[in-house]
Amino acid sequence: MTLVIRRLTPDLAEDYVHFFDTTPHDDHVDAHKCYCVCWSGDDAEGKDFSTVEKRRDYALKYVKGGNIQGYLVYSGDSVIGWCNANTKLDCLKCASWQRFMDYVPLEDLDQGIRVKSIFCFVIAPEWQRKGIATKLLERVCQDATQDGFDMVEAYPSYFGGHLEMYTRSGFSVSLETEQGLVVRKLLQR
Repeated sequence: MTLVIRRLTPDLAEDYVHFFDTTPHDDHVDAHKCYCVCWSGDDAEGKDFSTVEKRRDYALKYVKGGNIQGYLVYSGDSVIGWCNANTKLDCLKCASWQRFMDYVPLEDLDQGIRVKSIFCFVIAPEWQRKGIATKLLERVCQDATQDGFDMVEAYPSYFGGHLEMYTRSGFSVSLETEQGLVVRKLLQR
């Protein structure tokens, strides 16, 4: 199986939305059409994400504007996977961060530590359990190191992959609360 992982860029906006148009996200009704717009790093104040059409329109706008950050996995010309990875600092304005992530510590940002945050893995059902999410995680860590980040952080309790995948990849649990886990991997530069 030949897979290509590409960093999301504005020219891949149509590929990105097509993936969400056609790929189930999870077991929630209509959740597979979230388009990851609530993790966009864009100010969520006053935004209406209530319909699939609105989320799709925002997704196109956000990808073209560089707000949604992450990686697409291709098999041939088809997108088969997605990982949302953005700077933790940019995510503080995100609608989903504001709703779900109040348990995550922010001291690292006050100390000038650069953190890449991972929020979501979506792998097409027929491609699951083939190590694709792990390959995405490895790529995020590799690029984060090259981009000067100090650590990668993820939140397996919310849309972020399974804890075992992170621990196998060198992450450790840095915080465990009733709301969820925070896992981190320090990067070597």
